[in-house]
Amino acid sequence: MRHAQTISVVITTYNRPDALEAVVRACFVQNDKNFEIIIADDGSTANTVACVERLAADAPVRLRHVWQPDEGFRAAMARNRGTLAASGEYIIFLDGDCVPQRDFIARHRALSQPGYLVSGSRILMSEALTRRVLQDGIDVGAASPLTRLRWRLHGDLNKTLQPLGLRWPDAGRTSRKFSWRRIKSCNLAVWRSDLDRVNGFDESFTGWGHEDSDLVVRLFHSGVMRKDGAFATEVFHLWHREAQRDQETSNRNVVLERAASKVTQATIGLREHAQPAA
Repeated sequence: MRHAQTISVVITTYNRPDALEAVVRACFVQNDKNFEIIIADDGSTANTVACVERLAADAPVRLRHVWQPDEGFRAAMARNRGTLAASGEYIIFLDGDCVPQRDFIARHRALSQPGYLVSGSRILMSEALTRRVLQDGIDVGAASPLTRLRWRLHGDLNKTLQPLGLRWPDAGRTSRKFSWRRIKSCNLAVWRSDLDRVNGFDESFTGWGHEDSDLVVRLFHSGVMRKDGAFATEVFHLWHREAQRDQETSNRNVVLERAASKVTQATIGLREHAQPAA
């Protein structure tokens, strides 16, 4: 089986430099450092720019910052811009509030397989633990299983087995049945060639919600299957208040329509960035 040789981690962020720093520094200490980082910034202010400059000075891997003006929630565009700036044949999308464990890159590389995307999962952290992690600079990835068990018993984590480092075998992670549900782009790996084939994320989605589900539906209709990354690629999701979800229902309806009509192409996606404005 062929695995990815060159990997780009595209990290989306918006005005949360303390969380971004925790995520990127966790990337710096991966046990597999054969990758690059692209920070896909959806319009953050100078505090994030200063944070990225500080991180770049310490980076053991290639790090780039791609910024776009703040014109509302445009995560799809930020991820597309990050993809276009990436040099890897395999793209791992990671949110700027999701702290990877030490073997995150290694496990994604091991699960990479042509014809498949890998949907990772997350471990939710409480508001109190998130505050301590960010204020005290706690290295979540270096925390011992006993410490993580204490966090779980105190209600600071929403899962038990994954934080303790339990891993499933890599075999048996694929299925003949496909579902786009419960797939989130906060931890999602896709071959760059597959993204190009479906024109990437669809920037016509407005507001929060389901632009990631739409991508996965279109990938499936183009022939890409899903591989489950649970108990292999978990990230620690730092607590935050939920974003406004005014467009969630309408966005979901678009995904359902596209799932039924077997659409593969984004209306506004990667190719449009290469076309000059009229």
